[in-house]
Amino acid sequence: MVAITGAGISAESGLPTFRDGGGLWRRYRVEELATPAAWARHPKRVLEFYNERRRAVRAAIPNAAHRALAELERRHEVIVITQNIDDLHERAGSSRVLHLHGEILKARSTVDPDLIYPWEGDLHLGDRCEKGGQLRPHVVWFGEMVLHYERAAREVAGADVVLVVGTSLSVYPAAGLTRLARPTARKILITREIDDPPADFDWLQGSACEWLPRVVSAL
Repeated sequence: MVAITGAGISAESGLPTFRDGGGLWRRYRVEELATPAAWARHPKRVLEFYNERRRAVRAAIPNAAHRALAELERRHEVIVITQNIDDLHERAGSSRVLHLHGEILKARSTVDPDLIYPWEGDLHLGDRCEKGGQLRPHVVWFGEMVLHYERAAREVAGADVVLVVGTSLSVYPAAGLTRLARPTARKILITREIDDPPADFDWLQGSACEWLPRVVSAL
């Protein structure tokens, strides 16, 4: 089973989304905070923005939807493919999680992208990797390639059940993963709002915390 999760599942733990009506990109300019060019121009401002996101993640707790996916893993082979940068799936108990957009509780070297460190506190200018390079948030910015996409594609293509939770399926390339599911796979979409739900998915409109525990119990 594969679960593809988006910002909606973590919003129910109090973490703001980026794109919806009250999302972060309504209050901040993407170009100033989430691009390589922004990092080059104003690294301190970028670090401060992501320090706020990191503090919020540390204060949040997994909700019933996160716990339901962890429970599903105790009975079936499950992999979570998430667009979220928080660690709520892991804290709920999911052990196989692919973070397409990175992880806010990690920092990455700017001189060697393979040097990645756990990082729970604030990140500052002057925090450096073992090779002397400045550390940056381990998150995917606009204009950068998503992480783990090829593995995620293989997992979706081989799944018997595909759950899509808390996403509008508007962010690519992650949204394109649903098209890779086998015709015979069972497909379930749980989200509050979506403009064009895939025709081959059973759409359960509403809260992930409301619907996902019920779906997991039935699987």
